[in-house]
Amino acid sequence: KAPSGKMAPSHVLRCCQRGLAWIPVIFIALVVCWSYYAYVVELCIFTIPSTGEKIIYLVVFHLSFVMFVWSYWKTIFTRPVNPSKEFCLPKAEKEQYEKEERPETQQEILKRAASSLPLYTRTGAGAIRYCDRCQVIKPDRCHHCSACDMCVLKMDHHCPWVNNCVGFSNYKFFILFLAYSLVYCLFIAATVLQYFIKFWTSELPDSHAKFHVLFLFFVAAMFCISILSLFTYHLWLVGKNRSTIEAFRAPVFRNGPDKNGFSLGFTKNIVQVFGDQKKYWPLPIFTSQGDGLIFPTRLVTTDPEQPTVVLPPNSFSDEVQQPSPPSESQNRLLCDNLQANDHLEIVTVKSGKP
Repeated sequence: KAPSGKMAPSHVLRCCQRGLAWIPVIFIALVVCWSYYAYVVELCIFTIPSTGEKIIYLVVFHLSFVMFVWSYWKTIFTRPVNPSKEFCLPKAEKEQYEKEERPETQQEILKRAASSLPLYTRTGAGAIRYCDRCQVIKPDRCHHCSACDMCVLKMDHHCPWVNNCVGFSNYKFFILFLAYSLVYCLFIAATVLQYFIKFWTSELPDSHAKFHVLFLFFVAAMFCISILSLFTYHLWLVGKNRSTIEAFRAPVFRNGPDKNGFSLGFTKNIVQVFGDQKKYWPLPIFTSQGDGLIFPTRLVTTDPEQPTVVLPPNSFSDEVQQPSPPSESQNRLLCDNLQANDHLEIVTVKSGKP
């Protein structure tokens, strides 16, 4: 009875935390609902006199509104992806790891278990990255989120405004959410401005629409400024093929930290997030390349732990570090890059599959 009594408060606390975590999302939803009412009803129906202007504003407004809500919804409700079972320690190694007290021996156990896994990054001390909480060996670019209490593939950050982790499964949706929210706010601010000035200078008579129009412009302008800086920053991250975590702390490879270790060039970096079919880029549907477990890696220096294979004379380089055949996702990312980089050694990690 005693243990269950101790667990009950903890369970209640977690439920309360999960409930409170939805407050920012509810706040955004309420602001969006009010902005819809203020723009459609108070501005377009009651304030704008021209029928043609009303129709044009309403059509463009609803297009931006639908894309904004769609991308926001996908960002919130797309679950983060966890490492697959192959990254869990086998039962025997797990028991041995838990019984062992010496860190050196624990690392030897992890190294044996990770020898066949597609791993390339290490901790700052050069050790295998292992999550004691989730009891998994972390794939490259994977991190543990304390808010979600799970390891997330290619974790970027935990965003309270979507109450979700932004990572491999929904990073494209997050970028589109920022883009369409910026378009939504800019369109509102631009079209409301003239009526804001008219109400402010008393050119239009006071009415119940005045408060909504004035406040709508202030809110749209405020969100424009905050979203623009965040959107610009994440576009820069996409171009560099870095996550927010990697921007603050460079990933550590066997040869040391390298902030550009995952960069394949501007075009390839964008394609890795948005996919190779440009017609799907504006849509919040999943088109990112890869599986979140394996990422093509370009390094300037050689890796002593990777075998070196001499390729035929027609290849792009005399000696290239190339483990066993790369995965399909790696081939899509590197097929053109191999011909364009004659003097760089391009490394792909092993998939660990037969």
